[in-house]
Amino acid sequence: MRALALLFTLHFGDEHRGGDRWFSPDKAKHFFMAAFVQSASFSAIRSTRVRWNGAIAGASAVTAAVSLGKEVYDARTGGDASVKDLVWDAGGAAGATVLLRQTER
Repeated sequence: MRALALLFTLHFGDEHRGGDRWFSPDKAKHFFMAAFVQSASFSAIRSTRVRWNGAIAGASAVTAAVSLGKEVYDARTGGDASVKDLVWDAGGAAGATVLLRQTER
């Protein structure tokens, strides 16, 4: 629970102040936070003895829920919801999955 609190604390804040560009520090933050969520979720699910494919599917669902939830939060609180942010989130999740593929046995 503390990890989720930290995640949301780091993930929320002033974004898109200079416009919603494809390449910005905000996009790097989205990439790496999504990779973190994917990796942490995968590890938690695998620790319950779920097979690799099931753990990746579950971790991907968690990452998508966090990413979409962040954009819904932005839209509802007067922020700027961004498809570009979601693209970078997907890239982070995919990057983590490629690295996690090395853990398959």
